[in-house]
Amino acid sequence: MGEKKTGFFGRLVQGLTKTRNSIANGIDAIFSGFSSIDDDFYEELEEILIMTDLGINTTTAVIENLRKKVKEQKIKDPEECRQLLINSLKEQMLLENTAYDFENQKSVVLLIGVNGVGKTTSVGKLAGQLKAQGKKVMVAAADTFRAAAIEQLTEWANRANVEIIAQKEGSDPAAVIYDAVTAAKARKADVLLCDTAGRLHNKKNLMEELKKINRVIEREYPEAYRETLVVLDGTTGQNALAQAREFNEVADITGIVLTKLDGTAKGGIAIAIQSELGIPVKYIGIGEQIDDLQKFNAEDFINALFQKNE
Repeated sequence: MGEKKTGFFGRLVQGLTKTRNSIANGIDAIFSGFSSIDDDFYEELEEILIMTDLGINTTTAVIENLRKKVKEQKIKDPEECRQLLINSLKEQMLLENTAYDFENQKSVVLLIGVNGVGKTTSVGKLAGQLKAQGKKVMVAAADTFRAAAIEQLTEWANRANVEIIAQKEGSDPAAVIYDAVTAAKARKADVLLCDTAGRLHNKKNLMEELKKINRVIEREYPEAYRETLVVLDGTTGQNALAQAREFNEVADITGIVLTKLDGTAKGGIAIAIQSELGIPVKYIGIGEQIDDLQKFNAEDFINALFQKNE
């Protein structure tokens, strides 16, 4: 396990190179370039953080927190601010102890997100990981409108060796969920993972569809623990934040899966989403392999962002 974790952390550090280059190098220059902590120092720091897609609101909150701590602790040396800043960002990202409760209960997990963000792939990867933990896992192909989504999920289900419930393309998603819930109960599945459609450009239809799906689950499986994860593409930066905000209007989102963090300079968006919406990032993806999706670890993530380049 330790080896796997180190491997993932190593790939995370590598994947966040572009973000780190735009954040840590700039911050290093500020901390070493200023001899005192003044308004210009804070202004430059603010500019660097906004550039990494932390967003104005999150950056303002982080800088205010930093100012307060510098004052309280009577810090005079800019270099001493570095650790304070890192700790402040970690505080923004900490997960509750209950973040992964769904794993240990009979649960239904909905994954929602627009096309192209890696939603179906995330369902497949999660299925494989939960199966590897010894869970009885089933997947439901309720993204019935996207061509090849059912085919893609079937491939992942086969790879993970889990059962898939699917109907033909264009079927009613709620009907697929009904079949899946019935099967999950009958076969005593631990976790039912549901791939759903996410057509944000037609929000009214999406809202109705999700309501219908939720009604089916509440009616047929009221005792199931519920988890709703929105999958976002980390490379889209502030656009991912906007999507999270919109999905939060149509669904009771409990967590975020942030994909494609390898090779983007916008890794700071993970902090912005959690800080602005109060929705925790629960998984991050840095590649195509099944173990390239991992539980989010604030300590590892912020360390990977700030690890000085050798």
